[in-house]
Amino acid sequence: MKKIGVLAIQGAVDEHIQMIESAGALAFKVKHSSDLDGLDGLVLPGGESTTMRKIMKRYDLMEPIRAFASEGKAIFGTCAGLVLLSKEIEGGEESLGLIEATAIRNGFGRQKESFEAELNIEAFGEPAFEAIFIRAPYLIEPSNEVAVLATVENRIVAAKQANILVTAFHPELTNDNRWMNYFLEKMV
Repeated sequence: MKKIGVLAIQGAVDEHIQMIESAGALAFKVKHSSDLDGLDGLVLPGGESTTMRKIMKRYDLMEPIRAFASEGKAIFGTCAGLVLLSKEIEGGEESLGLIEATAIRNGFGRQKESFEAELNIEAFGEPAFEAIFIRAPYLIEPSNEVAVLATVENRIVAAKQANILVTAFHPELTNDNRWMNYFLEKMV
């Protein structure tokens, strides 16, 4: 059975754990670099990316997560996870640099501009995925190595590159497990 960690420093940790378990994998909270040992994949949940990055640095998680990815292990970042995994963050904040694109934080606006949208994901078929965007980021300037999986208003809101999968929205807040299934079946 696949073992998936969830970075447990902020965000919808429990919701991701439930989603992982409902998809048939084992879920573990990751708070220290040693928690990465033996995992097949890692989820970086939504939250506030600046705060998450500061905590990751304080607990010396940045380099171990980069090493985890360089070993070919899969990482799925949702919302703030997308921001943290991007090669660059607009404004120059440090990132993990694992997907070759630039993240625009709060790209669709602040909290009051949060919204839901139907996304037609080719890999999923019908029905459309009901995505929940909360202070959502998006990606710009992807390299040729990045496969765009979904856009809203011509903004990249889901993408993958090698073993990295990112969404600007929160699949863990829905009852639709297709993103986690995709991660487990295609990425891990």
